Amino acid sequence: MTQILRNARDTPPLSPRARWAVLTVILAADVLDLLDATITNIAAPTITRDLGGGASLVQWLGASYALALGVLLVPGARLGDKYGRRRLFLTGLAGFVAASLACGLAQAPAFLIVARLLQGAFGALLIPQGFGILGATWPREEIGKAFSLFGPVMGLSAVGGPILAAFLVDADLAGLGWRPMFLINLLLGGAALLAAARLLPRDSGERTVSVDGPGSALLAGAMLGLLGGLIDGSGGWSVRPVALLLLGLALFAAFCHRQRTAAEPLIRPTLLHNRGFTSGLILGVLVFAAVAGLLYVLSLHFQRGLGHSPAGTALGLIPLSAGIVVASIACYRLIHTYGRQLVVAGLLLILTGCGCLALLADRDGWVLVPPLLLVGLGMGTCFGTVYDVTIGDIAPEEAGSASGALNAVQQLANSVGAATVTTVYFRTTGGETHAVLVSLAAVAASVILCLPLVRLLPRRAPARPEGAG
Repeated sequence: MTQILRNARDTPPLSPRARWAVLTVILAADVLDLLDATITNIAAPTITRDLGGGASLVQWLGASYALALGVLLVPGARLGDKYGRRRLFLTGLAGFVAASLACGLAQAPAFLIVARLLQGAFGALLIPQGFGILGATWPREEIGKAFSLFGPVMGLSAVGGPILAAFLVDADLAGLGWRPMFLINLLLGGAALLAAARLLPRDSGERTVSVDGPGSALLAGAMLGLLGGLIDGSGGWSVRPVALLLLGLALFAAFCHRQRTAAEPLIRPTLLHNRGFTSGLILGVLVFAAVAGLLYVLSLHFQRGLGHSPAGTALGLIPLSAGIVVASIACYRLIHTYGRQLVVAGLLLILTGCGCLALLADRDGWVLVPPLLLVGLGMGTCFGTVYDVTIGDIAPEEAGSASGALNAVQQLANSVGAATVTTVYFRTTGGETHAVLVSLAAVAASVILCLPLVRLLPRRAPARPEGAG
């Protein structure tokens, strides 16, 4: 954020009314991204009943979006610096709407997965531009007002998005089943696109900015291989999934070599020499992968095991979503007092909630509210602190690169976690309850591995820029 506030402005000052209009457009784009990142958690069983594809489609639906978003997030930001943020924002939003239409019209599992990959790819062009545009249009002393709205708006979207998607699925509008949850983006995204074309200020970009295309391609290939192997392995560990995993590892090794030799790598090598940053990066991968997988498994369990409809599942998971929102907002004020202690608290809350859910794995109804709330509070505490603490001792000139890398890694962790934990779920025999118990144990093991890493993190988050609230 500090880097954003320093950005040189090549646009004339905007009136207060125009600035708020720009903020509304940026928020709308972020809401669209969050909605489409989470809606398939609820709708996956319905989609697979309609299109087929079985367990592999369930796993790819969520993982494909996060994969494309994570791989291209840092290049997307640099493309915005190079060619202009307005141009990339409009391109990303238009592509996102078109990919949503493709999702809604999909008649085969492979087509839908490709459309989800395209959604994530265009999202990666769209999302990074928002903060840069705000930094160029809002005065330094007032930008805190703009940033302070992101937490509540994203929190409400996290709760309301799955509920909206679930009710659209259950409503079966015009006999379209699950498709309206993607097709609604034509209205929401189309309106945002028209507003953005009219309201966003023009900027020329800086053609000297470098984008590491080969590094991005190696990372994309590595992640596709790893995810393909994990997902294919849920049906049995034959030669093909093992070969895909080995290919993914080989490409990842090539990506790491590229990062050491590239003139403008995706992650600055000096960041990896910082113990606190590296520890936070590893911790973030473990915790975000664990909770992404847990969210997917809980949604599957509510529908496959407990017999809930998509709407019933969304309503049943409201305590978890509410916990995320409450804890995220609370930690915004507490993080500069308690620092990494909050990370420990979040991890312990997740562990306690998972333990309680394990004891109640075959139960339904109100008895699940307390453990779901505990898990949500733990997730929200970690979401609101892990990466803020991780950059606590990063040099100011590296803060922008560090934040971009961490956000990209979070998305990649979401994709790997969704694939890994659901593979555990689908591969476990002995019935639904046993599958959920083993999945919860896998999540708990990942969270436990995080605890020793907390001591290596910086003690405090960096101070907020003046005016950031």
